[in-house]
Amino acid sequence: MTGTPLHDRITLRGMRFHVLVGILAHEREYPQPLEVDLTAWIAPGRTGIVDYRGLHDAARRAVDDSPRKYLEEIAERVAAAALAVAGVERVDVAVRKPHVPLGAPLDTVEVAIRRPLDG
Repeated sequence: MTGTPLHDRITLRGMRFHVLVGILAHEREYPQPLEVDLTAWIAPGRTGIVDYRGLHDAARRAVDDSPRKYLEEIAERVAAAALAVAGVERVDVAVRKPHVPLGAPLDTVEVAIRRPLDG
């Protein structure tokens, strides 16, 4: 990554999928709703366009590769897939799992990561 600040970005917010994710038996048997946000930071001076459809497809392929035990695994897979898209230098990924039964009211659980870490 260059020392130049990254200003241009593309954000896909609220992508929705149904996947097998979790450590409990029912979570590994029945697909659950999952939301993903992806912000891709574009390389400075990039010529050409980074097509958000390619970012969505990359995220979908990463999420569809279930089952996964942990949201962190899904976030890492989405980040890696997005970073493989030409022109993308950094990504922020948030993965949310709604309706997690923790014994108290809760809207969602979220894991958020930034890759690469030095950005």
